Formats: sequence, structure tokens, C-alpha cells
Amino acid sequence: MAAARVLLLLSGRPESASFAQSVCGRLGAGPGLGPWPTYCGLKRGQLLLSDKPFPGASARLPLQPRPPGTELPTNRGVDLGVAIILQTSDQAVLLTRRTRTLRVSPNLWVPPGGHVELHEELLDGGLRELWEESGLQLPQGQFSWVPLGLWESAYPPMLSWGLPKYHHIILYLLVVSQESQQQLQARIQPNPSEVSAFMWLGPDVAAAVAATEDWTETPISLSQDLPPSVLTMELEDDGGTRPLALPISTLLQTTPTSTESTERVSTGTKFALRLWLQHLGSVTSGPCERGAHVDPGPTKEEQNMDPLPPNQGSGKPSA
Repeated sequence: MAAARVLLLLSGRPESASFAQSVCGRLGAGPGLGPWPTYCGLKRGQLLLSDKPFPGASARLPLQPRPPGTELPTNRGVDLGVAIILQTSDQAVLLTRRTRTLRVSPNLWVPPGGHVELHEELLDGGLRELWEESGLQLPQGQFSWVPLGLWESAYPPMLSWGLPKYHHIILYLLVVSQESQQQLQARIQPNPSEVSAFMWLGPDVAAAVAATEDWTETPISLSQDLPPSVLTMELEDDGGTRPLALPISTLLQTTPTSTESTERVSTGTKFALRLWLQHLGSVTSGPCERGAHVDPGPTKEEQNMDPLPPNQGSGKPSA
């Protein structure tokens, strides 16, 4: 039997998370949409989660539950994924568009990420996925990182699209590079089997994207302060790239009710962008050490995130 990737500390003992059960529910999350504060132990190839502090917990992170009403098979565990929010020195983050041919979340805009191997450090797994999808390798000592939050994901996300085949806890890691967008752009070599386009989002557009609400009928309204389009780089059949002006309305699309291939930003990515903006505001709003993580205080999204020190290019999280 495969080793458990997500463990829940219940009644003082770690238990494996079942594919069929909501992780948030088992941790005692109350009614409402969340996110819920969760104590997190970042282990090699595993997550240990609890609603209470425990020895070895390295962070207190927001955990966003999957949408309600999702029934899951009972004979599997919950898998673990890591996604990298890569921030440049000039404060832009990288998103990639998944190809239409992928079985999971085709045509969605997401940060680079994927599965973590059982004996792999979580940061190392995320950086490996970053390299495999974008061709970017970050030199040791030239980046810092902090965990941002956790996302409970089921796919397909709606029963009208079919019974869920995947159940993950996604750990979003913010990796802050000392290189600029231009420097990183010069080294990007996307993997055409996984990525069909990529772009860099600045805080203003990211805030507009993060503010759209999935699972609602709220109409899209375009702010006059937003540009009509965002520059993306689309992969061509010969392996090259070409610039493409993507309408901003595409990035503000919400989850459709009838098809899963509509181009949009994934719901989990919007959650991660909100956390990134809160972190960015906490770092830039007051005098503090470069790259330090400061508690931003209560906001609509989070009263959950505790202060975390920066990690300088190391695969080991802070204790």
C-alpha cells in the first residue's frame, strides 16, 4: 500500500487522510466557505496537518476547502502537490496555461507545480516542477521562500462534470527570486507537453483576477483602471513563442457550469494570488528586512497566517 502523503493529527495520533472525506471537515472546520487556520508540519514528501499547535509544526496556514457537495470514492488516500508562486525582483508572478490535451485542468492558468515524490523535500519538489514546466532553475542563494497556504482540491470540481478522480492538498510556496522579470524571461523554455502559454502578472491585474468569485453568478465587471489585455507568450508548433494580447476578460472568467475546458484562471490560483498580495503588502507597507514575512493583520481572506521568517534558497522549512 502506498505511503500516506497527507496525515491528520487527530486525538494526538497521526492518521492518513481518506480520499472520500473532506480534510477540512475532519479537522473540525466550522460552517462557511473558509479558509480555516491549520497548523502544518512540512515533512519530506508529506504534510502533517492539525487544527491545534503541535511539536514540529513549522507554519500556521490558511486551508481552503473544496466546493461543497463533492462526493468522493472511499478506497484511496489524499495526494500531495506543491505549486510555486515565483515572484520576480520587480514584483511580478509567473502563470502558465496548461495544454488542452492534459487530463486534469486543461486550458487553465495556474502556477508551475505538481506531485511531490515520497522522499523529496517539498521545496525541492516544487522547484523540480518549476524546472520541468518552465525550464527555469534558480541558483542557490539567489531566492528566498515562505509557505503561503493550502488548497483542498477535487477534480473534476463539479459532479455535473463527472465523479471526482483526484483529491489533493496543494501547498502553495512563494519563491522570491533576486532576478527581474526580464532576466527570468530570457531563460524560460516551456515544456510543450504541459504548457501552451505563459505570462507575468503584476499586483494590479493579479488583484482583479483574485477578486473574481467562482461558484457564483456574479457578472464580470471591468475596471477602467485595468488594461484591455495582458501580454502573454504562446508556444508555437516549431517550439518557438509568439506574443499574444490576451483579453483581460479571459482572466476574469469564473468557473463554468457546463464545460471544464474554458480558458480561465483556476480557483486555487485565485486563492494563492490573494495570499501573495497580502504577503506583498505586508513586506512593502512598512520598514522591515528585505524579504521578511510580516503578519499583515486581519483581512477578509486571512486572520490565519502567522509571521514566518524567509528561507534563503534552502529545501528545509523553518522550524
